[in-house]
Amino acid sequence: MSGKLNEMNLPRFPLLSDEEMKELLARAQKGDAQSRERLINCNLKLVFNLVKRFHNRGYELEDLFQIGCIGLMKAIDKFDLSFNVRFSTYAVPMIVGEIRRFLRDDNPIKISRSIKETAYRVQQGREALMAKIGREPTVNEIASEIGLTREEVVTAMEAVQPPSSIYETLHQEDGDPIYLLDQLSEDSSSMLPRLDNIAVKEVLKHLPDRDRLILLWRFFADKTQGEIAVKLGLSQVQVSRLERQALKKIRDLMMENAY
Repeated sequence: MSGKLNEMNLPRFPLLSDEEMKELLARAQKGDAQSRERLINCNLKLVFNLVKRFHNRGYELEDLFQIGCIGLMKAIDKFDLSFNVRFSTYAVPMIVGEIRRFLRDDNPIKISRSIKETAYRVQQGREALMAKIGREPTVNEIASEIGLTREEVVTAMEAVQPPSSIYETLHQEDGDPIYLLDQLSEDSSSMLPRLDNIAVKEVLKHLPDRDRLILLWRFFADKTQGEIAVKLGLSQVQVSRLERQALKKIRDLMMENAY
């Protein structure tokens, strides 16, 4: 368990009896801010203990703690005093649900609920098989374990993978990294701004000679980065980097001219 939450110096408040809890809830739901604040403070340890379940999810635990506190406040506002249950029994699923909803929705790529549920089944099946057979199971074994097709398992696993940066380093040697971007197929029509070729060539005049040559060869003479590298006595990776820098310069110049 990370020590970061311990460094938050959570205030120490006494545990409330059931009667005190009900009395404070009644006052809080009638608009008594002090009663609401005391309810929150006296239940911070509950939130703290629930947040620890979500350790190693890729988020700062302090952030999840704040989300859990939102769940606690919702529980205070929505708890029905006629319920024949303790407040904590009602609050726990509210707090956990708020954290899970945040983890589910805070994703740059939106995935359908059915795919997420399938991915969860895949993960559960994978963990069960690992415990059973003592090794990483194959896709076919996971599919058989949870009663899905191999294609369904692969689709669900790929859908929940975090996106990769196009500048992720795949390999580095002698100081020249090869980025994921360098391995992608390139469509010249999408690399330069969608403007008239005459306008592009006009802006090219403002670039250094080598940058201008690289872009002219790449996008007007249809030469590959490898061919340009031979002409200039550079590596393909160096040409790729220079090309990206030149494209940024040309976009900046066009933006300046637009205004």
